[in-house]
Amino acid sequence: MKNMKYTDNMDSIFNPSVADALIKLDPEDGPHFVEYFQTHAMLSREKAQLQASVRDQRKLLVENGKLKKDIEQLKTLLQDKQKRRTAKVLFSPAPPPTTTSPAPNTETAAVPNNPPRLSSQDRRDRQSRRKKGDRKARPSSDSLSLVAEPRVDVSRLDLRVGRILSVRPHPLAETLSVQEVDVGENAPRTVVSKLGAQTDLEELQGVLAVLLCNVKACKLRGVASKARLLVCSASDGDIIERLTPPTCSDPGDRVTFLNYPGEPDKELQSKQRLWEILQPDLQVDSKGVANYKGCGFEVKGKGLCRAPSLTNCNIK
Repeated sequence: MKNMKYTDNMDSIFNPSVADALIKLDPEDGPHFVEYFQTHAMLSREKAQLQASVRDQRKLLVENGKLKKDIEQLKTLLQDKQKRRTAKVLFSPAPPPTTTSPAPNTETAAVPNNPPRLSSQDRRDRQSRRKKGDRKARPSSDSLSLVAEPRVDVSRLDLRVGRILSVRPHPLAETLSVQEVDVGENAPRTVVSKLGAQTDLEELQGVLAVLLCNVKACKLRGVASKARLLVCSASDGDIIERLTPPTCSDPGDRVTFLNYPGEPDKELQSKQRLWEILQPDLQVDSKGVANYKGCGFEVKGKGLCRAPSLTNCNIK
């Protein structure tokens, strides 16, 4: 708004009469001054309009994220209600039979009042069969549990900014390298990565990178890796680049997503294969910005994560 007011003042000052007065005072440089101030006023107006447009766009994105979250909550409530209704129908007691006076049956009258007595062995067998039948008929607690399914989106990934303190070739694999990375913890993490033959390992020392920190630690050719370094690669796989966070980022900064505000898992379970499910939707767009389903990798208040030179490629 300040820029808009300043632009309006510039337009009102440099009207034709004022411009003519400047030209009369300095015929040689007056036209240049008038042209400079008019250009400056026009640029200020365009800048104010652009800032207003960006603010509106961010507001719409925030509202869109809230609406999506509300829809997911309503969907979960609807599913829970449907499950409760189904469980009520399945496990409700059957209605009592209507009592009617039976007609006299001549065949029944012919049956003797005293049924034949069973032996002790037959009674034990009948009781054991009855107990087994009760165990089979008893419903399990799992069938009655109404637990909502966990969300499957990028917010469950613990993505953080890290600074590579040192890097060295893997002692047992030519295609792998070992990095010591500061991710804002008391001690650096050891990370084993495949960065490609064209990567200069010495240039990686001291640079920032994006790491997936809640993967389960595993050994790669004898070296324990405690995080995953995110890289992007071309379709042919010959060029591999690390994903770079904003230059003003600090080790330990979270990488978040505007439309997916959930908290990450403490540790990703290998049996759920969450990374394999989400990885196809992790892309670098035509502008070089990393995103998940169109929502950018963002370090809050500092900017977006990008690929150094690649575009329209996968993140892995």
